[in-house]
Amino acid sequence: MAAPTPSLPRNAASVDAASVAAGPGASVERHLLGDDDAGAARGGRGRSQAAALRRQPLHGAVTRMVTAPAFCHDQSHVNVLIVDDHPSFRANARALLEAEGFEVVGEAEDGASALRAVEVLQPQLVLLDVQLPDIDGFEVARRLTNGGGGPAVVLVSSRDGSDFGPLVERSGACGFIPKAELSGAALLSLLE
Repeated sequence: MAAPTPSLPRNAASVDAASVAAGPGASVERHLLGDDDAGAARGGRGRSQAAALRRQPLHGAVTRMVTAPAFCHDQSHVNVLIVDDHPSFRANARALLEAEGFEVVGEAEDGASALRAVEVLQPQLVLLDVQLPDIDGFEVARRLTNGGGGPAVVLVSSRDGSDFGPLVERSGACGFIPKAELSGAALLSLLE
């Protein structure tokens, strides 16, 4: 007699397919709600439906970004500001870094809000997306590191670091990590 197959939540297959189809750092909200419903959820209408979906457990690529917690005492004193225009990446990066012992003190969705958040929150590390809607990450990094005394900056992108040539080094950032390879150990190796 075969063992019974565990049942998944009704939408698990669509969440898994949406998360894989959307790619790393992409929002699965559009795939879960549909384009019209996702816009309505962000605009206030349908907010309860979007909130209900966020409370359901996700399966697939989205949850595979964060594995079992790997606490290390070295990270426990590093506080981080995450800057990315994709809410799904910010949420995944927060979960991953907090699981590895970092303290995430804030998030920003564009360059201007990142610069303001650094002044207010005084993070030790800024995890900064290269492609932002207003000021590109290279310019934000230059502004944060110009003159010293600011936070350490690590650039991230869904693209490969070789696509940016010498821009990473010229920006004043400590280094670059592809989003798919983000981990506490990768961050610490750039901060040494």
